[in-house]
Amino acid sequence: MGCIVQLRRDSMLVLRSLIFSILFYGFFALCAVIAAAISLISPKSLAPFTRSWSRAWLAMYRAICGVNYEVRGKENIPLGGCLLAVKHQSVWDTCALFAIFDHPVYVLKSELMFIPFFGWALARLGCIPVKRGTGKSALDNMVRGTRVALTEGKQVVIFPEGTRTMIGQAANYKTGISHLYTALEVACVPVALNSGALWPRRKFLRPPGTIVVEVLSPISPGFSRKQMFDLMVSKIEDASERLRSADKSNRPRQ
Repeated sequence: MGCIVQLRRDSMLVLRSLIFSILFYGFFALCAVIAAAISLISPKSLAPFTRSWSRAWLAMYRAICGVNYEVRGKENIPLGGCLLAVKHQSVWDTCALFAIFDHPVYVLKSELMFIPFFGWALARLGCIPVKRGTGKSALDNMVRGTRVALTEGKQVVIFPEGTRTMIGQAANYKTGISHLYTALEVACVPVALNSGALWPRRKFLRPPGTIVVEVLSPISPGFSRKQMFDLMVSKIEDASERLRSADKSNRPRQ
């Protein structure tokens, strides 16, 4: 009897995951086209639309897969522009932050800007493209774009690992964010999360649970590049490991 119950649960998990994937990517494609149109017709409406899209798909995720999210420590975000150094474990991170933060723009690889509709909307939102492999030129462009965003009071989101890292995999942080921190003399807010437990990289199943986003205390301007970098990595990794250990039920089923 227990085997039959487990088989039913597994079958429902597969079915819910399939339904969600179809709806999510279809909804994403549709909203990318709408966002591109809004960016041409009414650019000021683009950020509110993006926030509404993010909230809508999160509601879809909750309804179909039973996944909620919790944000802790949002009061740690200073007023005005700042850097947000976010742990990167999942597609969830890139799509949910529009609903969580007030005025986020992303530092992202320049190739994304050439995706029809989606890339056009990202450009109009003020996202900051970085062409990898161009060394100092990439850093200079990143500093210029980030300075503009900060003067507009936006929160510049950077995934300092550069790519998604699976839970348990050794993180490899890039130093570009420490360059921004010292060049612009701006606060950096580390952000930990555990999204990879429920939506891991290159996995299909979407088990139920709660994703926790923890906004940590900011790193004020004034540290050296190395001091800031080491402090950021320590804060993010310690908090992410604590989240991982605190909620064993959030791990994906094998």
